[in-house]
Amino acid sequence: MKIDTSRFRKTLLTALFALTAGFASAQQQARITLPFNADWSFKKTKDSAATKWEKVTLPHTWNAVDMQTTKNFYEGEGIYKKDFVFGNEYKDKRLFLKFEGVGQTAEVYVNNKLVGKHKGSYSAFCLDISYAVNIGKNNTIMVKANNTAKRDIIPVNHFLFGIYGGIYRPVELIATNKLNITTTDYASPGIYITQKNVSEKSADISVEVKVENKLTAATDVLIKTTIYDQAGKSVVHQTDNYNVNTQGRQEYIQQMAVQNPILWDGFNHPYLYKIVTQLIKDNQVIDEVTQPLGIRKFELVAGKGMMLNGKRYNMYGVSRHQDRWQYGNALSNAQHKEDLGIIKEMGATTIRLAHYQQAEYLYSQCDSMGFIISAEIPFVNVYTGEEGENARQQLMELIKQNYNHPSIYLWGLHNEVYGKTPADFPAALTRDLNDLAKQLDPYRYTVTVSGYGEMDRPTNLNADVQGMNRYYGWYEGKIDALEKWATDLETRYPNNKVILSEYGADGNILHQQEQGDLKDTYNYTLPDYPETYETKTHEIQWPIIAKHPYILASYVWNMFDFATPMWNRGSMPARNMKGLVTFDRKIKKDAFYWYKANWSKEPVLYLTERRATIRKHQLTGVVVYSNIGAPKLSLNGKKVNAEPKLVDGNVLYKFENLTLKKGKNTIETTAIKDGKTIKDSISWDFK
Repeated sequence: MKIDTSRFRKTLLTALFALTAGFASAQQQARITLPFNADWSFKKTKDSAATKWEKVTLPHTWNAVDMQTTKNFYEGEGIYKKDFVFGNEYKDKRLFLKFEGVGQTAEVYVNNKLVGKHKGSYSAFCLDISYAVNIGKNNTIMVKANNTAKRDIIPVNHFLFGIYGGIYRPVELIATNKLNITTTDYASPGIYITQKNVSEKSADISVEVKVENKLTAATDVLIKTTIYDQAGKSVVHQTDNYNVNTQGRQEYIQQMAVQNPILWDGFNHPYLYKIVTQLIKDNQVIDEVTQPLGIRKFELVAGKGMMLNGKRYNMYGVSRHQDRWQYGNALSNAQHKEDLGIIKEMGATTIRLAHYQQAEYLYSQCDSMGFIISAEIPFVNVYTGEEGENARQQLMELIKQNYNHPSIYLWGLHNEVYGKTPADFPAALTRDLNDLAKQLDPYRYTVTVSGYGEMDRPTNLNADVQGMNRYYGWYEGKIDALEKWATDLETRYPNNKVILSEYGADGNILHQQEQGDLKDTYNYTLPDYPETYETKTHEIQWPIIAKHPYILASYVWNMFDFATPMWNRGSMPARNMKGLVTFDRKIKKDAFYWYKANWSKEPVLYLTERRATIRKHQLTGVVVYSNIGAPKLSLNGKKVNAEPKLVDGNVLYKFENLTLKKGKNTIETTAIKDGKTIKDSISWDFK
């Protein structure tokens, strides 16, 4: 006998829900949230070969391979469907589906009824499906997703990065009572936490709670908000009685003060409290929302840097794209966490999450790990003049959905979008976006980013912070021209807040060039993009950045190689190779260890050019990164007696004029840290 396993799983899930609901009935069935990711079917609408439905589990993208290898990727519509039985335990409940990300437009149907649409690949949306559900019967949920680039949705093209298609982030089913904390205020958590007057002595905390009443009459309810410490002890709470009417969405604000707070202090101590807001009726909890609280004070001081809780904090930064080789952007939480682990290993303290809103899980992990975050919308590259409404919508979603994350210090409004005058569309829209950001969140900074090095560009100076992307030695000038750029700006505009929002160079690990061949002009031969050139770029530019506190924060472009389906550069189609780590996360390039040696507190001893194994110069130099003092070196088992030359910064040591033998050469370096000998070795082959 053939068993219908999908029906069995649905029956089991329903039974488990009923058990949970039965327990919750003692509390008037407070909110229940269930993952809604299994047992979906999928097919491409325009693909004549896709005649059968494919079984998939979310998250899922149909561009996991084609968008990463060619510009001839599938752009169009894909359809997802799922059957689900809503049992009697759902009767008299409000039911919602929350989609964390669908690329790039979505139409959602329940039993052939359109329950909602959404425009934008990177933000969440939450739909009330209560009226379309048939209780006690099978229900069919269908989602039409489309990743076609459109003139009225940002980004308007696939140029800087591809818009992957699909339901590529998780989906949740939310069940609440008819009196509930809202789920549909741009898919926000329904509570907004604001902190003022933060010090080591006290902090004023206010919580705005948005409530909806779908009962037949106005109802009295207690709203109780409690702040808990990490041990689960109640620190302070506030309880107020309200009469909630049935018209519209009601907003209530509760004020509290935390005495002698433990401050959220980045990597030093990323301490998180927990805020729990409850709706209580007849002594029973009928709804509840939990959010993180990191009590901290960000202050950017022109010419000095980031002041976190009144003390200077090093802003060692990288940018991060979310996609990964053969997964596209349909990543698991484990993969997101792995990315953050690699970034933390390198010693970075701040991340620019470019160029779009990223996964909720990622922001939460940044809160708990201690990263400081710049978050932005995908208003990038070019404009059509038709995307203003959608840009405002996506900024609303970005801020409302992530308002409570203590790790975020910047809201990004645009990246490399230009007009010829301050009255042109990009500048005018950016001013509107800045006003909107300040209305929604007057407590954080805003930033716009230019690809030019001048302060007086027509679209500049429309936000609190001016970001500039500078690729000296790559798209323009010499590598060390970064020095003159920084000096000129701090001389002419000493009171402006400036970040170096992108810098770097491509490095293809399949292309290698001996550093000796780069010579003083530091050039390379196209079409190759040698890894060695990328390494040299960072070796020269980081010491320049480090001695200019005028640069409030700097962000390497990029932490990981990523897909650019419209490009074909460096003998690698559909790839931007400016990452410090390869697209599959398997190889950390030499430049990764350069920053680890400079930024991390972990001991680093690393020989560079380990992939430049075929050598053509018998007389050569050897570069060692060491943050544990001057290293020793041996060549083919013989100690090199010459002392290394300390070059840029405090960690780059160079042994010069070493003679290789024909064939295989073994190079080993050692250094002593806390009485322990640390080693690294590589092999070169001289032909």
